[in-house]
Amino acid sequence: MTTSDATTPEAMNADAWLEYGRRQLDRGYQPPEVTEIDWGFWRTGPGTGVLGDVAGYRLLDIGSGTGIHAAHLARDHAAFVDAIDFSATQQQRAQGRFASLSGVRFLLGDATAHLRDAEPYDLVYSVHGLSYIDPYRLLPALRDGIRPHGRLVFSALHTDLTGLGPSTTTVAARHGEVLLAKTAPIPVQMWVLAPDVWERLLAEHGFAVESIDLLHAPGPNNPVVVQLIQARRHQRPDSPRVAAQERSHRPPLAQAALGVGIIVTNPNGHVLMGQHRRGTFELPGGKVDAVGSAGESIETAAIRELAEETGLVARPEDVRVLALLLDARHSLNRLTAAVLIRRFEGTPTAREPDVVAEWQWHRLDALPGPLFVPSAQVLSCWRPDLPIDHPPVHRYPVRDHPSASAAH
Repeated sequence: MTTSDATTPEAMNADAWLEYGRRQLDRGYQPPEVTEIDWGFWRTGPGTGVLGDVAGYRLLDIGSGTGIHAAHLARDHAAFVDAIDFSATQQQRAQGRFASLSGVRFLLGDATAHLRDAEPYDLVYSVHGLSYIDPYRLLPALRDGIRPHGRLVFSALHTDLTGLGPSTTTVAARHGEVLLAKTAPIPVQMWVLAPDVWERLLAEHGFAVESIDLLHAPGPNNPVVVQLIQARRHQRPDSPRVAAQERSHRPPLAQAALGVGIIVTNPNGHVLMGQHRRGTFELPGGKVDAVGSAGESIETAAIRELAEETGLVARPEDVRVLALLLDARHSLNRLTAAVLIRRFEGTPTAREPDVVAEWQWHRLDALPGPLFVPSAQVLSCWRPDLPIDHPPVHRYPVRDHPSASAAH
């Protein structure tokens, strides 16, 4: 982008951020380094965690400013970050501070033009930057510049300091100001759009919106509201697909058994356990059935086993998979999915009395014993502070994700 024609909103914004960076350079000011991304302005609300595990991923930071977020992701999360800004003075501030940091590149220029030429990114994020770029120009480039199923995460203004809310109909820039202490406001043009407008625009350009959160200023007299938008890039309908097939029609050699161990807690924080006919105390749980081509999901298995053993009914949204635990017994790998369920309907009933005669709630500081080994491992995975001794186990935490159980 050039600044020769300041009559267009984006050219005006380029000039504004050039001036902003110049004033900050004159003051010698640098913001402190961060350990969390602040999507609003108040260091409250969700942080870097909304991006998920980005280690080894290629990221693009649009409107990277002083580079503190890009540096944080490269330094603390092992991401490879391209940080682009159209303000030479802002990039000067970033380069002067982080030029020697590995894993991050600082780029000067127009994000839209860069996206057209770059290899698609795994994730693109922006803290307030998209408000200064025409979405009709940027979104087509983002569509082609993010890999299929890649993510777009950004924050954008919703309500300004005057209490003026977003546009609910038109997609047009409006007047705004960048405020800097002890200097005159810097005029800008901003696209301040309602959540449903953003959702429509993103859908038109190949994105599925996963969430839109409104981040409110913590003080009662501050009307500012910021949107945090998370979207995912659709698979291109014309993309060639690669086929997969089994080596033969023979069943695979059995190497592992997969089961679920279900931590069920009541409002008092007590955990549900029963005594097996062979003497061990254990959590509800059982095997994951090999049904259909994809097999039974861990969440479905947990709901089924809980109902079959205790009569309790849980919904899929109430099932949280914490981790996969791996150990071995009798030369067979044993995989146990540690599952947590806090909400359910019903009263525990021994539905299989020949196996477990009674289900009871137990306080965590008075757990019965001996514990069945997988149950002990699951409880320790959930609460490492519990005084439980058990054989060693490999633990593989599962990231929370809206589509974690989807079969592809």
